[in-house]
Amino acid sequence: MSTVTQIRPAPSATDQTALESAVRLVKSGRAHRNRRRAIAIVVLVGVLLVLMAAMLMLGNTIYPVGDVVAVIRGENVPGASFTVGTLRIPRMITGVLAGMAFGVAGTTFQTMLRNPLASPDVIGITSGASAAAVLCLVVLHWSAGATTATALVAGIAVAAVIYGAARGEDFTGGRLILIGIGVGAMLDAVVSYLIQRAAEWDVAVAMRWLTGSLNGSRWENIWPLALVVACVIPLVVFLSRELNALELGDAAAAALGVRVDRARILLIIAAVALACFATATTGPIAFVSFLAGPIAARIVGPGTSLIVPAALTGAVLVLAADLIGQFAFDTSFPVGVITGILGSPYLLYLLIRSNRAGGFS
Repeated sequence: MSTVTQIRPAPSATDQTALESAVRLVKSGRAHRNRRRAIAIVVLVGVLLVLMAAMLMLGNTIYPVGDVVAVIRGENVPGASFTVGTLRIPRMITGVLAGMAFGVAGTTFQTMLRNPLASPDVIGITSGASAAAVLCLVVLHWSAGATTATALVAGIAVAAVIYGAARGEDFTGGRLILIGIGVGAMLDAVVSYLIQRAAEWDVAVAMRWLTGSLNGSRWENIWPLALVVACVIPLVVFLSRELNALELGDAAAAALGVRVDRARILLIIAAVALACFATATTGPIAFVSFLAGPIAARIVGPGTSLIVPAALTGAVLVLAADLIGQFAFDTSFPVGVITGILGSPYLLYLLIRSNRAGGFS
């Protein structure tokens, strides 16, 4: 018996030309996306630097750039050394770090769960930290350090409960979001009850914490958040390939070689750590994690990682909102009030759109 070997014909010149054209088109599109992303990052860094300078220069007393630079260099400048070095620099650094943490946490959840509603302040994680902090402040009368630590632990515990309740044979982002919203509603009710029962002088302290504020930022409160941001954000950037794959769905991610459960758990731990440490430091600054990702996506465009742009966008949102709250009105408002005003219309829009589309995806 003889075997017949089928010889595949060589591609024609037309097919070869079409293939080369397609390759060039793909490379051109990739180069355009990378160029747009690089330009967006440079612009965001520039805007952030301008806002940082404004945070240090503006206030009841306006200091020139030379005085601010001298204080940063460690020189003694009468008046400016205390105002800029002790009050404004910690406030500015806290705002930058908290904005980055909230931005990356929100973008991680939104990308992984494929839903713009999946941010820590919407799905109840920050509500756990808030409830614990109010309990410590108005009932237990604990110190600021103990309150911060308890808020951190409570936020992580609530995130574990939400994920455990949502996890099953058929894990879906929609289930986690709905469970998180329900848990958040219960915790918000607990906060309302504690505020109602608290003494008048305790209510003022609790409300300052609940609104989210950079007031009272101190150097000693910066280091834990700075350490977490410095360690966790690079980890999320390292896991960005897995994160982008999870956005395609579990089956597609597994087909691409991603260990789905491992990647999801690592990303959730990272996002929860960022959100809880930021909340424990500044209080729940409303809607920064909710808005940073979508704004960064509009600026950068599709097809690229949003982690770094979202971190910068979150920092820009916090500093800009804090400046608006300090100087745009006759009365100063905490940063959380301004971000809440900005984020509420977008939340309502998403809820209306989800309802018309038939629910959560």
